[in-house]
Amino acid sequence: MEIGLKIKELRLKNQLTQEELADRCELTKGYISQLENDLTSPSISTLKDILDALGTSLADFFGQDDDEKVVFGADDYSVKEEDGHAVTWLVSTAQKYEMEPILVTLSPSSAAIEDEAHEGEEFGFVMEGRVRLRLGKHEYTVKKGESFYYRADKAHRMDYAGGGKAVVLWVSCPPSF
Repeated sequence: MEIGLKIKELRLKNQLTQEELADRCELTKGYISQLENDLTSPSISTLKDILDALGTSLADFFGQDDDEKVVFGADDYSVKEEDGHAVTWLVSTAQKYEMEPILVTLSPSSAAIEDEAHEGEEFGFVMEGRVRLRLGKHEYTVKKGESFYYRADKAHRMDYAGGGKAVVLWVSCPPSF
């Protein structure tokens, strides 16, 4: 079995760059490139991390027929922390579905989370604190207990706006994080 080729096919199917996949797995772009070109072999642990980020499991990857996972817990979550904020992927296999739920935690020193215009829609529910949401030329302050919903066809950005740490349940459709 050509593991590298199969990983590359899954990555392209999920519309991820090598760098995006590497970020999700806390690996380097160079390592992903070597892996896809069968110049290196991953450990089982690294392969599992990569497959989780690609929305599949070891069993599915190697062709075993298993029941689809329905319930996800802390052991399934993948967290990336940088620039004062944390992004937690709540469904490890979200890349193969229509939507992707994440939990975003912003501290007072957080850098903004920015995204270019893309196809799809995004929804957020502020669970703690306040965030500032910028959609094109418009800016909104969204506080605890409020939600937002928009088409992602304009550049958009979210940053901390006060009230202690800010925690947002964010759902992208299709997956884009």
